[in-house]
Amino acid sequence: MNNKGCCATEDEERAPARTGLLGWLRGQMPTRAAMARNKWLRPVAHRVLHPALWRFTRRSVPRGVALGMLTGFLTPVAQIPLSALLAFPIRANIPAAALTTFVTNPLTMPPIWLAAYWTGKWVLSIDANVPGAPIASNANLSWFQWLLADAGPATVVGLVLFALSGAILGYAVSALGWRLWIARKWKRRRRKS
Repeated sequence: MNNKGCCATEDEERAPARTGLLGWLRGQMPTRAAMARNKWLRPVAHRVLHPALWRFTRRSVPRGVALGMLTGFLTPVAQIPLSALLAFPIRANIPAAALTTFVTNPLTMPPIWLAAYWTGKWVLSIDANVPGAPIASNANLSWFQWLLADAGPATVVGLVLFALSGAILGYAVSALGWRLWIARKWKRRRRKS
C-alpha cells in the first residue's frame, strides 16, 4: 500500500534497490505484473510466469546455468527465447539460463568459433585423413567448398564439445557456489546468535 491508500504500484513491487550491478540489473528486469500484461505473453503467461521457473533454488539455478551454456554455444540466434522455452520441461531457472547465454556474444563469438574449429579439426583429424596434400595447401579448393566440406563439420563438432563441457562445468561450479554461499550464510547466523 502506498500513502494514497490504494494498491502498490509497479515500482513498489520491485525488491528494494541495491547499488552496483545487481541493483542496475533488477531495475532493468520487467516485473511479473508487466510480463502478465504483455499482449504477446498473455496466451502462455500461466506457464511462463510459473513461480518455480523464476525462483532461485539450489536445483533450478545449476540447471539454468547448464541450459544457458548449451543454448549459448549451440544456437547462433534466439538463444534467450530458446533457453526460456527449454527451461519448462527441466524446471530450470529462466533468469539464470538467459544470463548464461551471454557467454557467447558478438565479442566472444569469433574467438570461440575459431577455437571450436581447431578443436573440431583436432578431434576429427581432418588433415591427417585427407589423401595427398593437406587442405591448407590445396590452392584449387574454393572458400565455400572448404567451409561446407571441412570447416563446417569441424566447427560444429568443436561447438558441441564446448557446449557439453561448458554445461557440465557450469552446473558443477554453480552448484558448488550455491553450497558455499549457503554455508557462509549459516556461519553468519551462528555468529549473530
